[in-house]
Amino acid sequence: MSGQGGDDLDGLTGFFFYMFIVHPITAWILRPGRFERKKSIMYAIGFLAALAAVKTGMSMQAKGPNHYQLLGVTRDSNPLEIKRAYKKLSLSLHPDKNPSPTASDEFDAVKQAYDVLMDMEFREVYNKFGSDGINANKRFDETTFFMELGIFYLTWGMMAYVLTLGKKSGDARQWTFTGLIIMLVLEISIMTSQTNPLPSNLFPTWTEYEAVWLLHTLFPAFMNGCRSLGSYLYVDLEKQTRQLLLALQEQNKDILLVLRDVQICTQSIQANGVAAGGAPRVAGAPTATPLMGATPTGKIRELQERLQASNTQVNAAVKDIKFDGSGKSSSMGFYAMIIGYIAMSYLFK
Repeated sequence: MSGQGGDDLDGLTGFFFYMFIVHPITAWILRPGRFERKKSIMYAIGFLAALAAVKTGMSMQAKGPNHYQLLGVTRDSNPLEIKRAYKKLSLSLHPDKNPSPTASDEFDAVKQAYDVLMDMEFREVYNKFGSDGINANKRFDETTFFMELGIFYLTWGMMAYVLTLGKKSGDARQWTFTGLIIMLVLEISIMTSQTNPLPSNLFPTWTEYEAVWLLHTLFPAFMNGCRSLGSYLYVDLEKQTRQLLLALQEQNKDILLVLRDVQICTQSIQANGVAAGGAPRVAGAPTATPLMGATPTGKIRELQERLQASNTQVNAAVKDIKFDGSGKSSSMGFYAMIIGYIAMSYLFK
Protein backbone atom coordinates (compact mmCIF):
# COMPACT_ATOMS: atom_id res chain seq x y z
CA MET A 1 0.00 0.00 0.00
CA SER A 2 0.99 3.62 -0.17
CA GLY A 3 2.93 5.12 2.67
CA GLN A 4 5.51 2.40 2.87
CA GLY A 5 9.23 2.77 2.39
CA GLY A 6 10.94 6.08 2.84
CA ASP A 7 14.66 5.38 3.27
CA ASP A 8 17.42 6.29 0.85
CA LEU A 9 17.37 2.94 -0.91
CA ASP A 10 13.71 3.30 -1.78
CA GLY A 11 11.68 5.94 -3.58
CA LEU A 12 12.50 7.78 -6.72
CA THR A 13 16.27 7.36 -6.31
CA GLY A 14 15.98 3.59 -6.31
CA PHE A 15 13.72 3.62 -9.34
CA PHE A 16 16.10 5.75 -11.41
CA PHE A 17 19.00 3.61 -10.22
CA TYR A 18 17.37 0.63 -11.93
CA MET A 19 16.32 2.63 -14.97
CA PHE A 20 19.62 4.35 -15.78
CA ILE A 21 22.28 2.11 -14.25
CA VAL A 22 21.08 -1.47 -13.83
CA HIS A 23 19.12 -1.66 -17.09
CA PRO A 24 22.00 -0.36 -19.30
CA ILE A 25 24.49 -2.72 -17.64
CA THR A 26 22.15 -5.66 -18.18
CA ALA A 27 21.62 -4.60 -21.80
CA TRP A 28 25.42 -4.47 -22.25
CA ILE A 29 25.74 -8.02 -20.92
CA LEU A 30 22.93 -9.21 -23.20
CA ARG A 31 24.19 -7.44 -26.32
CA PRO A 32 24.09 -9.95 -29.24
CA GLY A 33 27.50 -11.34 -30.06
CA ARG A 34 29.13 -10.41 -26.75
CA PHE A 35 28.69 -13.86 -25.20
CA GLU A 36 27.02 -17.10 -26.18
CA ARG A 37 23.25 -16.99 -25.82
CA LYS A 38 23.04 -19.24 -22.77
CA LYS A 39 26.02 -17.59 -21.12
CA SER A 40 24.56 -14.12 -21.70
CA ILE A 41 21.34 -15.09 -19.92
CA MET A 42 23.27 -16.74 -17.07
CA TYR A 43 25.55 -13.71 -16.62
CA ALA A 44 22.58 -11.32 -16.65
CA ILE A 45 20.68 -13.39 -14.10
CA GLY A 46 23.77 -13.66 -11.91
CA PHE A 47 24.31 -9.90 -12.04
CA LEU A 48 20.67 -9.15 -11.20
CA ALA A 49 20.57 -11.71 -8.38
CA ALA A 50 23.82 -10.45 -6.81
CA LEU A 51 22.66 -6.84 -7.00
CA ALA A 52 19.27 -7.79 -5.55
CA ALA A 53 20.88 -9.62 -2.62
CA VAL A 54 23.13 -6.68 -1.77
CA LYS A 55 20.42 -4.02 -2.03
CA THR A 56 17.89 -6.12 -0.12
CA GLY A 57 20.34 -6.66 2.71
CA MET A 58 21.21 -2.97 2.84
CA SER A 59 17.56 -1.98 2.86
CA MET A 60 16.72 -4.46 5.61
CA GLN A 61 19.61 -3.19 7.68
CA ALA A 62 18.53 0.43 7.16
CA LYS A 63 14.99 -0.38 8.31
CA GLY A 64 16.24 -2.03 11.48
CA PRO A 65 14.44 -4.69 13.53
CA ASN A 66 10.70 -4.55 13.99
CA HIS A 67 9.02 -4.67 17.41
CA TYR A 68 8.91 -8.47 17.51
CA GLN A 69 12.56 -8.81 16.59
CA LEU A 70 13.55 -6.06 19.02
CA LEU A 71 11.93 -7.88 21.96
CA GLY A 72 12.97 -11.34 20.73
CA VAL A 73 9.39 -12.64 20.49
CA THR A 74 7.17 -13.89 17.67
CA ARG A 75 3.74 -12.98 16.33
CA ASP A 76 2.27 -15.89 18.30
CA SER A 77 3.77 -14.81 21.64
CA ASN A 78 1.22 -14.16 24.36
CA PRO A 79 1.29 -11.10 26.68
CA LEU A 80 3.09 -13.03 29.42
CA GLU A 81 5.95 -13.97 27.08
CA ILE A 82 6.16 -10.40 25.83
CA LYS A 83 6.28 -9.06 29.40
CA ARG A 84 9.08 -11.46 30.35
CA ALA A 85 11.10 -10.52 27.27
CA TYR A 86 10.65 -6.81 27.99
CA LYS A 87 11.61 -7.14 31.63
CA LYS A 88 14.80 -8.97 30.71
CA LEU A 89 15.77 -6.37 28.09
CA SER A 90 14.83 -3.36 30.19
CA LEU A 91 17.18 -4.48 32.94
CA SER A 92 20.13 -4.80 30.59
CA LEU A 93 19.35 -1.72 28.47
CA HIS A 94 18.44 0.72 31.25
CA PRO A 95 20.58 3.87 30.97
CA ASP A 96 21.82 3.34 34.54
CA LYS A 97 23.36 -0.01 33.55
CA ASN A 98 24.01 0.37 29.82
CA PRO A 99 27.26 2.27 29.10
CA SER A 100 26.36 2.76 25.43
CA PRO A 101 26.05 6.42 24.33
CA THR A 102 22.71 5.47 22.71
CA ALA A 103 21.42 3.70 25.81
CA SER A 104 18.50 6.07 26.22
CA ASP A 105 17.33 5.59 22.61
CA GLU A 106 17.67 1.81 22.85
CA PHE A 107 15.65 1.74 26.06
CA ASP A 108 12.94 3.97 24.57
CA ALA A 109 12.70 1.74 21.48
CA VAL A 110 12.21 -1.35 23.64
CA LYS A 111 9.62 0.47 25.76
CA GLN A 112 7.73 1.58 22.66
CA ALA A 113 7.76 -1.96 21.24
CA TYR A 114 6.44 -3.30 24.54
CA ASP A 115 3.63 -0.73 24.73
CA VAL A 116 2.50 -1.49 21.17
CA LEU A 117 2.58 -5.28 21.41
CA MET A 118 0.84 -5.39 24.77
CA ASP A 119 -2.13 -3.43 23.44
CA MET A 120 -4.04 -5.77 21.10
CA GLU A 121 -5.57 -2.90 19.12
CA PHE A 122 -2.21 -1.18 18.61
CA ARG A 123 -0.66 -4.53 17.84
CA GLU A 124 -3.13 -5.12 15.01
CA VAL A 125 -2.53 -1.63 13.61
CA TYR A 126 1.23 -2.18 13.78
CA ASN A 127 0.96 -5.51 11.96
CA LYS A 128 -1.02 -3.90 9.14
CA PHE A 129 0.59 -0.48 8.79
CA GLY A 130 3.87 -0.49 10.73
CA SER A 131 5.15 2.32 12.95
CA ASP A 132 3.72 4.96 10.60
CA GLY A 133 0.25 3.54 11.22
CA ILE A 134 0.73 3.84 14.97
CA ASN A 135 1.97 7.43 14.71
CA ALA A 136 -0.96 8.38 12.44
CA ASN A 137 -3.46 6.46 14.58
CA LYS A 138 -4.54 4.62 11.45
CA ARG A 139 -7.17 1.91 11.35
CA PHE A 140 -8.00 -0.61 8.64
CA ASP A 141 -10.91 0.55 6.51
CA GLU A 142 -11.86 -1.38 3.39
CA THR A 143 -12.96 1.69 1.43
CA THR A 144 -9.73 3.56 2.14
CA PHE A 145 -7.67 0.45 1.57
CA PHE A 146 -9.11 -0.24 -1.88
CA MET A 147 -8.84 3.42 -2.90
CA GLU A 148 -5.14 3.49 -2.00
CA LEU A 149 -4.71 0.12 -3.67
CA GLY A 150 -6.34 1.38 -6.86
CA ILE A 151 -4.12 4.48 -6.98
CA PHE A 152 -0.95 2.47 -6.43
CA TYR A 153 -1.67 -0.20 -9.04
CA LEU A 154 -3.11 2.25 -11.56
CA THR A 155 0.08 4.31 -11.27
CA TRP A 156 2.36 1.32 -11.70
CA GLY A 157 0.20 -0.12 -14.46
CA MET A 158 0.44 3.07 -16.50
CA MET A 159 4.17 3.31 -15.92
CA ALA A 160 4.71 -0.34 -16.85
CA TYR A 161 2.71 0.15 -20.04
CA VAL A 162 4.73 3.21 -21.08
CA LEU A 163 8.07 1.55 -20.32
CA THR A 164 7.17 -1.57 -22.29
CA LEU A 165 5.90 0.10 -25.45
CA GLY A 166 7.29 -1.19 -28.72
CA LYS A 167 7.36 -4.43 -30.66
CA LYS A 168 10.39 -5.74 -28.83
CA SER A 169 8.72 -5.39 -25.42
CA GLY A 170 5.74 -7.65 -26.08
CA ASP A 171 6.95 -10.47 -23.85
CA ALA A 172 8.24 -8.02 -21.24
CA ARG A 173 4.81 -6.37 -21.08
CA GLN A 174 3.14 -9.73 -20.60
CA TRP A 175 5.56 -10.75 -17.84
CA THR A 176 5.30 -7.36 -16.12
CA PHE A 177 1.51 -7.28 -16.00
CA THR A 178 1.41 -10.90 -14.89
CA GLY A 179 3.67 -9.98 -11.97
CA LEU A 180 1.54 -6.93 -11.22
CA ILE A 181 -1.64 -9.02 -11.08
CA ILE A 182 0.00 -11.65 -8.87
CA MET A 183 1.23 -8.91 -6.51
CA LEU A 184 -2.26 -7.39 -6.37
CA VAL A 185 -3.87 -10.71 -5.47
CA LEU A 186 -1.24 -11.40 -2.80
CA GLU A 187 -1.60 -7.96 -1.26
CA ILE A 188 -5.39 -8.19 -1.05
CA SER A 189 -5.09 -11.65 0.47
CA ILE A 190 -2.53 -10.50 3.02
CA MET A 191 -4.21 -7.27 4.07
CA THR A 192 -7.81 -8.52 4.25
CA SER A 193 -7.00 -11.70 6.14
CA GLN A 194 -8.09 -11.77 9.78
CA THR A 195 -4.83 -13.46 10.74
CA ASN A 196 -1.36 -13.18 9.28
CA PRO A 197 -1.27 -15.67 6.37
CA LEU A 198 2.52 -15.99 6.48
CA PRO A 199 3.68 -19.35 7.90
CA SER A 200 4.92 -18.88 11.45
CA ASN A 201 7.61 -21.53 11.10
CA LEU A 202 9.25 -19.64 8.19
CA PHE A 203 8.50 -16.01 9.07
CA PRO A 204 7.80 -15.94 12.82
CA THR A 205 8.42 -12.19 13.24
CA TRP A 206 7.24 -10.82 9.87
CA THR A 207 4.15 -8.63 9.82
CA GLU A 208 1.65 -8.05 7.03
CA TYR A 209 3.13 -4.59 6.57
CA GLU A 210 6.60 -6.01 5.90
CA ALA A 211 5.28 -8.63 3.49
CA VAL A 212 3.53 -5.97 1.40
CA TRP A 213 6.59 -3.71 1.64
CA LEU A 214 8.73 -6.49 0.19
CA LEU A 215 6.28 -7.01 -2.70
CA HIS A 216 6.30 -3.31 -3.51
CA THR A 217 10.08 -3.03 -3.40
CA LEU A 218 10.38 -6.11 -5.59
CA PHE A 219 8.23 -4.89 -8.46
CA PRO A 220 10.41 -2.10 -9.96
CA ALA A 221 13.37 -4.48 -10.10
CA PHE A 222 11.17 -7.21 -11.55
CA MET A 223 9.87 -4.85 -14.24
CA ASN A 224 13.33 -3.73 -15.31
CA GLY A 225 14.54 -7.32 -15.39
CA CYS A 226 11.61 -8.19 -17.65
CA ARG A 227 12.48 -5.29 -19.97
CA SER A 228 16.11 -6.36 -20.30
CA LEU A 229 15.55 -10.06 -20.85
CA GLY A 230 12.39 -9.56 -22.91
CA SER A 231 14.24 -7.40 -25.44
CA TYR A 232 17.07 -9.90 -25.62
CA LEU A 233 14.80 -12.91 -26.18
CA TYR A 234 12.69 -11.10 -28.78
CA VAL A 235 12.74 -12.58 -32.30
CA ASP A 236 11.49 -10.45 -35.22
CA LEU A 237 9.58 -13.02 -37.27
CA GLU A 238 8.49 -10.48 -39.85
CA LYS A 239 12.08 -9.47 -40.58
CA GLN A 240 13.24 -13.07 -40.79
CA THR A 241 10.34 -13.96 -43.08
CA ARG A 242 11.24 -11.09 -45.40
CA GLN A 243 14.86 -12.22 -45.45
CA LEU A 244 13.78 -15.78 -46.27
CA LEU A 245 11.53 -14.64 -49.11
CA LEU A 246 14.27 -12.42 -50.53
CA ALA A 247 16.71 -15.32 -50.39
CA LEU A 248 14.21 -17.54 -52.19
CA GLN A 249 13.62 -14.82 -54.77
CA GLU A 250 17.35 -14.52 -55.47
CA GLN A 251 17.60 -18.30 -55.71
CA ASN A 252 14.82 -18.40 -58.29
CA LYS A 253 16.55 -15.67 -60.30
CA ASP A 254 19.80 -17.66 -60.33
CA ILE A 255 17.97 -20.81 -61.41
CA LEU A 256 16.21 -18.99 -64.23
CA LEU A 257 19.44 -17.37 -65.45
CA VAL A 258 21.36 -20.64 -65.46
CA LEU A 259 18.50 -22.50 -67.14
CA ARG A 260 18.37 -19.81 -69.81
CA ASP A 261 22.12 -20.23 -70.41
CA VAL A 262 21.68 -24.00 -70.64
CA GLN A 263 18.84 -23.51 -73.12
CA ILE A 264 20.94 -21.13 -75.28
CA CYS A 265 23.91 -23.49 -75.15
CA THR A 266 21.77 -26.45 -76.16
CA GLN A 267 20.20 -24.56 -79.03
CA SER A 268 23.68 -23.51 -80.19
CA ILE A 269 24.87 -27.14 -80.23
CA GLN A 270 21.79 -28.25 -82.16
CA ALA A 271 22.19 -25.44 -84.67
CA ASN A 272 25.96 -25.69 -85.23
CA GLY A 273 26.57 -29.38 -84.57
CA VAL A 274 29.11 -28.68 -81.86
CA ALA A 275 29.98 -31.64 -79.67
CA ALA A 276 29.76 -31.54 -75.95
CA GLY A 277 33.52 -31.02 -75.75
CA GLY A 278 33.34 -27.95 -77.99
CA ALA A 279 35.03 -29.49 -81.18
CA PRO A 280 33.27 -29.07 -84.56
CA ARG A 281 31.72 -32.29 -85.79
CA VAL A 282 31.57 -31.43 -89.53
CA ALA A 283 34.56 -30.13 -91.39
CA GLY A 284 34.04 -26.74 -92.91
CA ALA A 285 31.07 -25.97 -90.69
CA PRO A 286 31.04 -22.63 -88.84
CA THR A 287 33.13 -23.00 -85.72
CA ALA A 288 31.46 -22.12 -82.42
CA THR A 289 33.88 -22.59 -79.61
CA PRO A 290 31.94 -22.20 -76.33
CA LEU A 291 33.69 -20.56 -73.44
CA MET A 292 34.93 -22.73 -70.60
CA GLY A 293 31.98 -23.94 -68.53
CA ALA A 294 29.47 -22.87 -71.17
CA THR A 295 28.50 -26.45 -71.96
CA PRO A 296 25.21 -27.83 -70.63
CA THR A 297 27.19 -29.96 -68.16
CA GLY A 298 29.10 -26.91 -66.96
CA LYS A 299 25.93 -24.87 -66.66
CA ILE A 300 24.24 -27.60 -64.64
CA ARG A 301 27.28 -27.73 -62.36
CA GLU A 302 27.13 -23.96 -61.99
CA LEU A 303 23.44 -24.20 -61.16
CA GLN A 304 24.19 -26.79 -58.50
CA GLU A 305 26.82 -24.55 -56.88
CA ARG A 306 24.48 -21.56 -56.84
CA LEU A 307 21.70 -23.64 -55.33
CA GLN A 308 24.01 -24.85 -52.59
CA ALA A 309 25.12 -21.30 -51.76
CA SER A 310 21.54 -20.06 -51.79
CA ASN A 311 20.33 -22.98 -49.66
CA THR A 312 22.88 -22.02 -47.02
CA GLN A 313 21.22 -18.62 -46.65
CA VAL A 314 17.73 -20.09 -46.69
CA ASN A 315 18.63 -22.69 -44.08
CA ALA A 316 20.06 -20.00 -41.82
CA ALA A 317 16.84 -17.97 -42.07
CA VAL A 318 14.69 -21.05 -41.44
CA LYS A 319 16.83 -21.95 -38.44
CA ASP A 320 16.29 -18.52 -36.92
CA ILE A 321 12.54 -18.79 -37.42
CA LYS A 322 12.42 -22.25 -35.91
CA PHE A 323 14.43 -20.98 -32.97
CA ASP A 324 11.55 -18.75 -31.97
CA GLY A 325 9.61 -21.86 -31.04
CA SER A 326 11.64 -22.08 -27.88
CA GLY A 327 10.13 -18.82 -26.65
CA LYS A 328 7.60 -20.55 -24.44
CA SER A 329 10.20 -22.66 -22.71
CA SER A 330 12.43 -19.60 -22.36
CA SER A 331 9.63 -17.64 -20.73
CA MET A 332 8.97 -20.50 -18.32
CA GLY A 333 12.62 -20.49 -17.37
CA PHE A 334 12.45 -16.73 -16.89
CA TYR A 335 9.50 -17.04 -14.52
CA ALA A 336 11.42 -19.61 -12.48
CA MET A 337 14.41 -17.30 -12.33
CA ILE A 338 12.46 -14.18 -11.36
CA ILE A 339 11.22 -15.83 -8.14
CA GLY A 340 14.76 -15.53 -6.77
CA TYR A 341 15.30 -12.04 -8.11
CA ILE A 342 14.68 -9.52 -5.31
CA ALA A 343 15.87 -5.93 -5.46
CA MET A 344 15.08 -2.59 -3.86
CA SER A 345 13.29 0.29 -5.55
CA TYR A 346 10.16 2.20 -4.57
CA LEU A 347 8.45 5.08 -6.36
CA PHE A 348 4.90 5.62 -5.16
CA LYS A 349 4.59 6.89 -1.60
